[in-house]
Amino acid sequence: MYKRIVLKLSGEALAGEKDGVIFDDTVIWGLVAQIKEVMAKGTQICLVVGGGNFWRGRSAGSEMDRTKADQIGMLATVMNAIYLADAFRQNGVTAVVQTPIIVGTMTEQFSKERAIAHLDAGKVVIFAAGLGHPFFSTDTITALRGAELEADGLFFAKSIDGVYDDDPAVNPNAKKIDMIKSEDIVKNNLKVIDMAAASLCFERKIPVIIFGLNEENSIIRAVGGEKIGTIVTVS
Repeated sequence: MYKRIVLKLSGEALAGEKDGVIFDDTVIWGLVAQIKEVMAKGTQICLVVGGGNFWRGRSAGSEMDRTKADQIGMLATVMNAIYLADAFRQNGVTAVVQTPIIVGTMTEQFSKERAIAHLDAGKVVIFAAGLGHPFFSTDTITALRGAELEADGLFFAKSIDGVYDDDPAVNPNAKKIDMIKSEDIVKNNLKVIDMAAASLCFERKIPVIIFGLNEENSIIRAVGGEKIGTIVTVS
């Protein structure tokens, strides 16, 4: 039984599979329902959400300043976090959005102490705007917040159902890996999570589960200990 976890959701996941849609409420309410069930079993949940349904910094034109592109991406994650927080509200769960930068009255500035107090009060805490600086991914902030809040595990809900020895979108013979050491992700440059996140998980001994979000009840199953996706060990 996990006491406290950080769950990473991609921005694209919020859009579902419908063309031209930014928020798919059927998908989002399904995510909320799964998270509510996990919380009802006693697990505290923090979320990190990406912004890919709006903007991805690396998709900007080569002439655009990278810092500015990443800043737009940070703001995209804030919009997603606010939308998610209201979806939780509509389903009877209080969610608080924390950011490392001040965003008027729309979010709360990150504080470890306040985040833990919210979790202890039965709320969901959603982290947005990354680190507040360019060149860092949402994978990195997931690992960092997990380390800061002493999470029992990090859960990366991806469009792909785990770690493979090659890119399965390119190589149809790529083999799925059920278990791998975090140090091997770094050594073999497996790009399922970024190197900074993998290194921090290895250093702080935080176990990681990488799984496919689109599988039925995948969040409930992963947090419940079912063998789903890839387990990244730290020993």
